[in-house]
Parts: sequence; structure tokens; C-alpha cells
Amino acid sequence: MDIIDNASTLEDLHREAALSMHRLNHSAVSATHCEECDVPLKKERREAYPGCTMCVDCQADAEKRNRRM
Repeated sequence: MDIIDNASTLEDLHREAALSMHRLNHSAVSATHCEECDVPLKKERREAYPGCTMCVDCQADAEKRNRRM
């Protein structure tokens, strides 16, 4: 039973870490310009996603790259 308990605990830790990475930090400060292409970030994006650092297009490209890895 110890192996199963350890595996379950490890799975819980991994799940919680993954979820916490996706939670919004509402006190985070968004960038004013995209860190990839330097285009000004729209006010609506900065308000909707506090702490954002990329425009929608660059964020989508980054997410596609991350999925391939």
C-alpha cells in the first residue's frame, strides 16, 4: 500500500502545481507592451489577464510551442 499511497500523493502534488500555474494573480501588474513583439497590450487584455506579458498572437504561438514539447 505504501507505493500506491506515495504515487497518489505525488499525483496530487503535480496536479496542484499545474493548477496553481494557471490561476490568475489579480494583484499582478501586466506589461504595457508585448515582451515578444513590443506591440502595446490593449487595456482590456491587461485587465482580463493580470500579469500578462504578451499580446494574444504571441501568447498563442508560445502555447503552441509548449504543446509540441
